[in-house]
Amino acid sequence: MDGLIPSGNKRTYDDFKKQIPTNVIPLFDTLREFCLSLGEKTIEDVRMHRVVFCKSFTFRWFVDMEPQKDHIIIKIQKNRKEPVIVNEISLESNIANIKKTIQNAYKSIH
Repeated sequence: MDGLIPSGNKRTYDDFKKQIPTNVIPLFDTLREFCLSLGEKTIEDVRMHRVVFCKSFTFRWFVDMEPQKDHIIIKIQKNRKEPVIVNEISLESNIANIKKTIQNAYKSIH
């Protein structure tokens, strides 16, 4: 991933992917690729149990994704004044609306 700034823990997405349930990987990958496509300022921070996406200029996170057995918990933060939006996305979910919400959160960070 060119243009991504690695975090201090040196954990890669490929390492993290090994712990995602096989049935959840396609959905997780789709959402991950969408987040990375939002702009060149997007930073992926791979943590122990989740992946967080930030906007580099302010290093504010806008999406936090945590895989579960049969769904993904997605936390979306538009700004620090509004509460975090928490969604559970099942494998059968239509993700068009969640993508719009993620995109709006990304755009709201200045």
